[in-house]
Amino acid sequence: MTTPVEGFSLAREALTLVTYLVASVLFILGLKGLTKADTARRGMQYAALGMLLAIVGTLIKQEIVSYWWIVGGLILGTVIGWPLGTQVPMTAMPQRVAISHMFGALAATLVGIAEYHSHMLGGEAIARPIMAALGFEVLFGALTVTGSFVAFGKLQELKWVPSRPVTYKGQNFVNALIFAAAVAMFLYLIWRPDAQTVFYAMVAIAFVIGASLVLPIGGGDMPVVISLLNSYAGLAASATGFAIDNSLLIIAGALDGASGFILSIIMSKAMNRSFANVLFGAFGAPVEQSGAAIAGEMKEISVEDAAMQLAYAQRVIVVPGYGLAVAQAQQVVRELAHEVERRGGEVKYAIHPVAGRMPGHMNVLLAEANIPYEKLLEMDEINPEFPSTDVAVVIGANDVVNPAARKDKSSPIYGMPILDVDKAKAIFVLKRGKGKGFAGIENELFFDDKTRMLYGDAKATLTRLVSEMKQV
Repeated sequence: MTTPVEGFSLAREALTLVTYLVASVLFILGLKGLTKADTARRGMQYAALGMLLAIVGTLIKQEIVSYWWIVGGLILGTVIGWPLGTQVPMTAMPQRVAISHMFGALAATLVGIAEYHSHMLGGEAIARPIMAALGFEVLFGALTVTGSFVAFGKLQELKWVPSRPVTYKGQNFVNALIFAAAVAMFLYLIWRPDAQTVFYAMVAIAFVIGASLVLPIGGGDMPVVISLLNSYAGLAASATGFAIDNSLLIIAGALDGASGFILSIIMSKAMNRSFANVLFGAFGAPVEQSGAAIAGEMKEISVEDAAMQLAYAQRVIVVPGYGLAVAQAQQVVRELAHEVERRGGEVKYAIHPVAGRMPGHMNVLLAEANIPYEKLLEMDEINPEFPSTDVAVVIGANDVVNPAARKDKSSPIYGMPILDVDKAKAIFVLKRGKGKGFAGIENELFFDDKTRMLYGDAKATLTRLVSEMKQV
């Protein structure tokens, strides 16, 4: 016969399992919602509700000895998380995502270390399958911590973490050797779980691996890197679930790991590059000569003349890039579109998969300005419309609109899918200066006879354009 105490314990365990099940379903629905711009907000709400249920389900588990440390963690997390979610500007969102991955991976790593330490302290033997999960958890968790921090430093353009690739002769060989040493330690620990010195040495080496893997990668490749680090963090969390027997962590970590990996593949394809090239190619390093020489010169246009042409354009396509984010010009872009539409014109937005510094960066920026989702068109959808477009307005984009990717086999971006901006009837390019793109090559589009340059801060230039259009 079950005692009241036993019945209460069983009820708590059942309630935890139910909340975990509902949370897992909400996580899946959240991911599904994120596949489309118009359902992304709802998807985030599903995921947030799922996380709330996961926390509640964990708090009622009978294994908890004291709530004081948990309450302290919740307060500290809220104090840190609230400003990160509400005060960080959209231009810094890639950095925020990178640092969030670091915190998540750090949590998984610390849990793994604490679990291993408690077993060793109590003199308990660790089963080999559990040791495999613990080893995998701390290995991928630790390398994600330092890798994410270096990615944050590159995106933030910290002085001691340059955004350009940091390379040296034989670097890939050294990295491979270090990683092989960590894997060897991991395998040894599965055979001898009580080898504490090896365990902590593996953790230290994993921290080194994370930094050494991301340092040779340029800032422009951060969309792929962030996705991949997200995958690593998810895999570490899933391994944590196996190590501490938590089904929700296994499911959530697996979803995170799989989605991050798939997104990394999508981003690599969008640049027509392999994982190996992204991780080991040092793309973006200074080059002496890349691509063929371009004849002609860039031609400027006055704001007044550009405003006149836009005021009478019937079909306009805006092509946003990282320069839009830097200038925080998304609100003014919406005002520009309103002026075109007020005169009977149509405005659409061409979104390249790797524009910006994180997956979906441009979508997030434009959505913040309340630009309708149906006007945000991906590359395959918008490219057929460029030939019938009166004016294409390129704001801070460079390599993703360079025609050399189509026809110049000597170009480092040859074969990369691009937006067909050069097929528009007229092209305005807003740039801060005459600098080259991330690939280190001149952009053929800027020398096109149909292209006119508007130099200066994008937000200031767009503001003047809107003001001039209102007077037409």
